[in-house]
Amino acid sequence: MINSISKITIYVNNQEDAKKFWTEKMEFIVTAENPMGPELTWLEVAPSKTSTTSFVLYLKEAMKNQNPKANVEHPTLILSTTDIASVHKKMKANGIEVEDLLSMPYGKMFKFKDQDGNDYLLREDQ
Repeated sequence: MINSISKITIYVNNQEDAKKFWTEKMEFIVTAENPMGPELTWLEVAPSKTSTTSFVLYLKEAMKNQNPKANVEHPTLILSTTDIASVHKKMKANGIEVEDLLSMPYGKMFKFKDQDGNDYLLREDQ
């Protein structure tokens, strides 16, 4: 019935700032950038061209204008890596706000924030 999770929308204050964060600091790539009208762009980023899931960076104000009842608060997102210690170090060097690396009985993880202060969790695949 459902094959995969393809897109996750992240509501942002400024698409260019979000694009810079995800491409320059997180080293994602732009997978789609298409005009949707005079002031709106469909912007997607992903870890690689072969990734099956991407983030849609959608303007909060545009969604509020389209649907005043829409919840534009940030969803809870968990990303994964196979080398959390080096990723933590690199993200910190890239100027990303990261919390301390935690070692729990069920795995290693840390929280980080994007350009709008949204929280994410990165955990190491076991």
